[in-house]
Amino acid sequence: MSSTSEQRTFHDELVRHLLIFPSGVPGVWALSEVFESVLRRFDTRVRALAAEDGAERLHFPPALPRRLLERTGYLDFFPHLVGTVFSFAGSEEEARELGRRARDGESWAELQAPTDLALTPAACYPVYPMLSGVLPESGRTVEVQNHCFRNEPSGDPGRLQFFRMHEVIRLGRPETVLAWRTAWQHRSLALLGSLELDAETVQASDPFFGRAGKMLAAGQREQELKFEIVVPIATEVPTAVCSFNYHQGHFAALFGITLPDGSVAHTACLGFGLERVTLALFRRHGLDPEEWPRSVRAALDG
Repeated sequence: MSSTSEQRTFHDELVRHLLIFPSGVPGVWALSEVFESVLRRFDTRVRALAAEDGAERLHFPPALPRRLLERTGYLDFFPHLVGTVFSFAGSEEEARELGRRARDGESWAELQAPTDLALTPAACYPVYPMLSGVLPESGRTVEVQNHCFRNEPSGDPGRLQFFRMHEVIRLGRPETVLAWRTAWQHRSLALLGSLELDAETVQASDPFFGRAGKMLAAGQREQELKFEIVVPIATEVPTAVCSFNYHQGHFAALFGITLPDGSVAHTACLGFGLERVTLALFRRHGLDPEEWPRSVRAALDG
C-alpha cells in the first residue's frame, strides 16, 4: 500500500528522532524506550479503567490454533489479512536444497508446510474458547493485551503489520452487553480527551474481503455493530485508534457460551491500538514527551 507525502514525512521524523527503527519491511519496526514508555503509560490507564469493571486479566502468546480461525470463519471474511506459521519437516536432502535456495535468493517456500498455528489477528480471539459453558447471571468481563498481526504492508505509520491491542471483552445478556459498550465509548472518549487528542466516534465496518464483503460491511453498518474512535495520526484525515464491536451471539454460539436460562450469550469487545494512540500523541504534542503540556503528562500518568 502506498503512502502520502504527509505519511512519509511523519515516518521520517520519527526515524530522525530515534523513536522508531525500520526493519526494511513496511509496518515492522523496532521502538525506542521513549516510544515504549509512552505506550506503557497509556496502557496502564486502560488497565485501570478495566479494573473498575472487575475484568479478569488473561495472557496469551501472539499465536493461536489455526483451527480457531477456521472455526470462526476468519478465513472466509479476512483471508487477505491472515498470517499462518509454516515450518520445515522434510529430509536432509530437502534441508540442503532449502538452504541452497535461500543462499541463492531463490524461492524456498514450497519446502515448508503449514503448522497448527496462526498469528493472532485480534487480541480477543483466543478468549472465547476458554469461556465455554454457563456464565454467571452477571456475565463476565475479560481483559487481554497482545501483539497482533495483519498482512497490511504500508508506508502509513499508523498501519503496522505487527501491533499491540489492549482489549476488554464483555459477555452476558444483550442489554447488559450493549449498555457496557455505550459506557466504554464515553470512557474512551474521556480518556483520549484528557490527553488533548482530537477524538470523535464514527460508525464503521470491518475490511471484509471481496464483493461479498461489501454486503457484509453494509449490514454491519446498518445494524450499528461497529464503532470507532478516530484521531489524526499521519494526516489530517483521522485514523481509528479504538474500536467497539458487538458480535451478538456469534462467538457464544460457536463456543457454547450460554446464560443461566440456557439461551446463547451475547458478546462485545473494545480494543485500543496502543502504537496508534502513541503515534497520535507524538503527532499532536511533538516528538519529545518532556516538552508536552504538563496537563497531558499528568493525564498520561493517571
